[in-house]
Amino acid sequence: MVTAIIVAAGKSERMGSGTDKAFLNLGPKPVIAWSLLAFEGCADVDQIVLVVRKDQIVGAKAVVRMFGISKVRVVVAGGHKRQNSVMNGLKEVDSDTRIVVVHDGARPCVTPETISETVKLAKRGGAAVVGCRIWDTVKFVEKGSTVTRTEDRSKLWVVQTPQAFNAQLLRRAYAEVERAKTEVSDDASAVELLGEPVKIYETDKPNLKITTVEDLQLAAAVVLKR
Repeated sequence: MVTAIIVAAGKSERMGSGTDKAFLNLGPKPVIAWSLLAFEGCADVDQIVLVVRKDQIVGAKAVVRMFGISKVRVVVAGGHKRQNSVMNGLKEVDSDTRIVVVHDGARPCVTPETISETVKLAKRGGAAVVGCRIWDTVKFVEKGSTVTRTEDRSKLWVVQTPQAFNAQLLRRAYAEVERAKTEVSDDASAVELLGEPVKIYETDKPNLKITTVEDLQLAAAVVLKR
């Protein structure tokens, strides 16, 4: 069984006070609905655990009903940080689950095809993430705004979600995060703490993350063309 954890419990601080970007309108649907529909339409995903802010649980359930998302098993409250939200979702994952796919609900441009390819790669290697190569020149700035050095961009990738993992591996990884009392910015970072390899599924499809109001306009240009 493959279970997806869709995380949409962030504070949306860059959107302004009191705003929850997951429930802003993106064309005819709220942002979170686009991700839910992509996972609903992916044949390689069996169940969905949806993680939202505590005050949005009722609203999230309404979105699930409105758009006919039959794969959602449960809607749960997130935590203070993203990693806490993922761990809350992991607690709800069925024991029969072999692969867990974690996705940021603020990435509405994800496609069923991208999800499937990431799952297949995780089944072969244990851990897989979606990413793309960096083509811009990247500068490392140690302090202030003065360039320290120029990085070798041929070795640099931008990593996105979905990220897929062997379920037991991901549980062990987050147990180590808790034990070490450390903070990780994505799920692959937790797996890397165990010294386990993570494969990248390279994509050239738009998969931006909604962070600002301007991002909504860019995402709309992508999803409304489908």
